[in-house]
Amino acid sequence: MEIDKAIGESDDKRLKTKYNNAIFVIKRALTLYSIEEVAFSFNGGKDSTVLLHLLRAGYFLHMKEQSCSNGGLSSFPVRTIYFESPSAFTEINAFTYDAAQTYNLQLDIIRQDFKSGLEALLKANPIRAIFLGVRIGDPTAVGQEQFSPSSPGWPPFMRVNPILDWSYRDVWAFLLTCKVKYCSLYDQGYTSIGSIHDTVPNSLLSVNDTSSKEKFKPAYLLSDGRLERAGRVKKNASLKNDIDTGSQKHEVLLASVIAVGDEILSGTVEDQLGLSLCKKLTSVGWSVQQTTILRNDIDFVSEEVDRQRSTSDMVFIYGGVGPLHSDVTLGGVAKAFGVRLAPDEEFEEYLRHLISEQCTGDRNEMAQLPEGITELLHHEKLSVPLIKCRNVIVLAATNTEELEKEWECLTELTKLGGGSSLTEYSSRRLMTSLTDVEVAEPLSKLGLEFPDIYLGCYRKSRQGPIIICLKGKDNARIDLAAQALCKKFKKDAFVEIK
Repeated sequence: MEIDKAIGESDDKRLKTKYNNAIFVIKRALTLYSIEEVAFSFNGGKDSTVLLHLLRAGYFLHMKEQSCSNGGLSSFPVRTIYFESPSAFTEINAFTYDAAQTYNLQLDIIRQDFKSGLEALLKANPIRAIFLGVRIGDPTAVGQEQFSPSSPGWPPFMRVNPILDWSYRDVWAFLLTCKVKYCSLYDQGYTSIGSIHDTVPNSLLSVNDTSSKEKFKPAYLLSDGRLERAGRVKKNASLKNDIDTGSQKHEVLLASVIAVGDEILSGTVEDQLGLSLCKKLTSVGWSVQQTTILRNDIDFVSEEVDRQRSTSDMVFIYGGVGPLHSDVTLGGVAKAFGVRLAPDEEFEEYLRHLISEQCTGDRNEMAQLPEGITELLHHEKLSVPLIKCRNVIVLAATNTEELEKEWECLTELTKLGGGSSLTEYSSRRLMTSLTDVEVAEPLSKLGLEFPDIYLGCYRKSRQGPIIICLKGKDNARIDLAAQALCKKFKKDAFVEIK
């Protein structure tokens, strides 16, 4: 079989792994269902074309294992469904019919909408499973697995997704390695094809040319696969920077800090990052409302992130990031948002550059990021981008020196720090030898008089003096509060600490 032979002769280890995994899914489906019970939804696009040839190879290998065939296959008996639309590109239609003729496809042409057509098809045929060319990153892929029952409200069937974990790069590596035909639109700069009403060539592939007609490079030359849908006129809304637009429902923006690590809870490691992060946030005008230390448990992380993201403007989480069994932070963040971890092609390229052959692609857990909600924050001083999932920032720092660098980059990339419209905190500290009992009631009353001023009290030792901290964003108000406190006691009862 020419497809299996081409992959076998390829030096691309990642492609071989993706191919073998997809073939396993296909053979598994062909074992679970008879040939009359399966169908293939073909739309002429690149993903669908990849799946066509994977199904041809998978069927051939399945039949070979059943000792039914030792040579080539003259037919492809899997029922193939094509939903023909008046808004489809003529090139897509032409390619689909050409492929059907070339590979002897049993083509069922449906001219109804997808749901109605599917209902009629399943009513007339014993179809129980349909192969789909869905990939992570597609709008319909959220929550799907390689075998996923159809959604509520749809006719019942099993969705089989052999290429769910394939990236844009994987798709083109397969098509070019196997040297199979694909729709000509992809050579004209189209990278993701919908209807004639919402699809244009990807401007990222535009070629500077002196002629009046704009020219484009072919789709396989797009360097960043995450931008394949940039040619859709109705683009998905990009992730907004929650720090830039930051919720202004609070006069003071609220932050929460989460540390993940059994070693912190056992006392093996002292958590210096939390202390440093709280200082940094306070210094730029944020109010830290809670710090939490969690064990390495994905459910603990998920529950805490879900709780804090709804009450805080921004959540910072660190620890538990990496490929080890105990590194559950990203999985917990994904679960908190109700999404799955999915391969991120761009992030994997950073890791591959860092650790070279140790980054095996299919097993590199660090390249799995929360699907559909992740934004990578790039900075030239960072070897890998910072990870931002809606209003959750995942920090990779393991010590205060690394945190310093990440913080510096984060404040430059966002309005978290000096570029923010937030007013930074000011404070005054007063020291007194008065007893707790003597200052307790006056401080309580002062808090009612100045609700905008934070009043904190602490001692450096049990027998030492009380230190009272007055903190706020209005220096005049802080001065008034300090004067009001001093008036409640005899002269020189308080000494200011500079």
